[in-house]
Amino acid sequence: MRKLWIIAFLLLSISNSYAGDEKNTITSTVKSVTVYRNGAEMIHTATANLAKGSSELVIEGISNTIDINSLQVNCPSTVTILGVEFSNQYLVNEMATPAMKKIQDSIETIKDKIQSIDISIATTDDLLSVLKSNKEIKGSQTGLSVAELMKLMDYYKLKSAELQNDLSSLKIRRQKQQELLAKLNLQFNEEQKKNTKSAGRVILQLSAALNINSEFTISYLTANAYWTPYYDLKVDNIKSPINLIYKAKISQTTGIDWKKVKLSLSTSLPSQYGAAPLLRSWFLSYINPVSRMNSQLAASNTIQSFDDRKELSEVVVTAYSGVKVRGLATTAGSEPIYIVNGAEMSSYDYSRLDPSSIKKIDILKDANATSVYGSRAANGAVIIDLKDGLDDYVTVAENEMDVTYDIELPYDVPTNGKQQIATLKEANMAGVFKYYAVPKLDREAYLLAEISDWEKLNLLPGEANIIFEGTYVGKSFIDPASTSDTLNLTLGKDKRVIVKREKLVDFSSVKFLGSNKLQTFTYELTVKNNKKDAVNFILKDQYPISTNKDIEVELLSDGGAQINKEIGVLTWKLQLAPNESKTVRFSYSVKYPKGKILNLN
Repeated sequence: MRKLWIIAFLLLSISNSYAGDEKNTITSTVKSVTVYRNGAEMIHTATANLAKGSSELVIEGISNTIDINSLQVNCPSTVTILGVEFSNQYLVNEMATPAMKKIQDSIETIKDKIQSIDISIATTDDLLSVLKSNKEIKGSQTGLSVAELMKLMDYYKLKSAELQNDLSSLKIRRQKQQELLAKLNLQFNEEQKKNTKSAGRVILQLSAALNINSEFTISYLTANAYWTPYYDLKVDNIKSPINLIYKAKISQTTGIDWKKVKLSLSTSLPSQYGAAPLLRSWFLSYINPVSRMNSQLAASNTIQSFDDRKELSEVVVTAYSGVKVRGLATTAGSEPIYIVNGAEMSSYDYSRLDPSSIKKIDILKDANATSVYGSRAANGAVIIDLKDGLDDYVTVAENEMDVTYDIELPYDVPTNGKQQIATLKEANMAGVFKYYAVPKLDREAYLLAEISDWEKLNLLPGEANIIFEGTYVGKSFIDPASTSDTLNLTLGKDKRVIVKREKLVDFSSVKFLGSNKLQTFTYELTVKNNKKDAVNFILKDQYPISTNKDIEVELLSDGGAQINKEIGVLTWKLQLAPNESKTVRFSYSVKYPKGKILNLN
């Protein structure tokens, strides 16, 4: 009996000694991500039950592209972190994408079909072998009459042909299945290249002052994410403002899918190092602004750099539990009416609205309410505008050096490297519209838009899709580093404005003056406006510039154009009423040695 008590005491002591060294494994969830132009900060949360004393906690679901120097773990004050360790954890099977799983299932199905066909082929081969051996036995070992032998031969012939046809069909079916299998394997390999899902884990050595359900917050930087700005510029017609939609392309290959995360986009660079910054000499020099050229466009888009940054307008929504119209009783029998996005809504449905989805609330009372909504608004009217686009859910925080766009809606960004689109902001800009043509190079008229006073929008360099009258007309590039104070956009060609350039033979001539040759050229340019609206038109042409003292060029007639003598460009600024035509004419002469040949066309 005494021995039993001793054994029980020892077992209890051993269990108590190990109670403080428990190992626990939990999975973290990505709650929020701040994406920088290059890199991102990911914040995870995880909850674990900790026993009093020391323990080891393994937190899974961490990106394996982590910058170890940036790893931070926060926990309640009653828990002390004694050590932190990170390790990679590649879970190929568990991390397979839905597309990969679908292809894998198809591959297994095809393999089963091929196996079934192989069995049928083997069976048919066996039957042919049996038929052949029976044929030899019957022919050599059994005495048959001629009629019986002929009948037997016909049977063998038919049966052999049937089996041969079956075998041929089976082999064709097998070949098709093999080709399909090869395609699926190629597709699987491509998906596998795209699949960057993998995970790491953080191993914590902890000491808890008491039994506690503890929440941990893990944050770190990763280089495997970025966002780039781009724009949609929409113009309904030349009388309407230009609608600029500021968008972002977000991509990440961190190994962890971002599901329903709070997403922020920052224009700054992440701070990756713990060392205090050290100022160095700041040397100024001239730089070449970023330039983008599209030979198909009549003008390139430029934007002026800016010093003072003004805040973007933002919408602030405050949560509420109810709305009361001051000065009116709002009992159950005398409630105001609720107008949501222009439609009347019951008080019950109104009470179920998510406060975060409300953009604006206005209150109408007394005559102001009844004049609009009639007697049913005798107790007042509550006018609610709901957020109707992603830009309504974006809050812009502007600092001295950067801008951050906080997206209130939960966002999904898979870890496949594909770009996800987010709309950040919309703005309407007034533009001056002009038509532009260089008929020497292109006999089409281009519609241009000139936009000024737009640097306050805090735009970043990026491509812009141009959409005019509901039609996509091409791309342009917005460059904040440009020195121009006007943004010029090409909105495409307009067939309703006709441009013609013609050489006037009667006013052109060739003469010989001693050892020189004198040629005179006269051109006539005609512009016709077939639109119902008046248009402003910029028309350009040129005359040659001499780079040789033996070649003399003289502009005989400029036709009323503005002249840039340095580059030999003539510019006419015309105004055309509906269905009006205008014609301009210019002439120049070139004198050069008659034995020489010039490119005068």
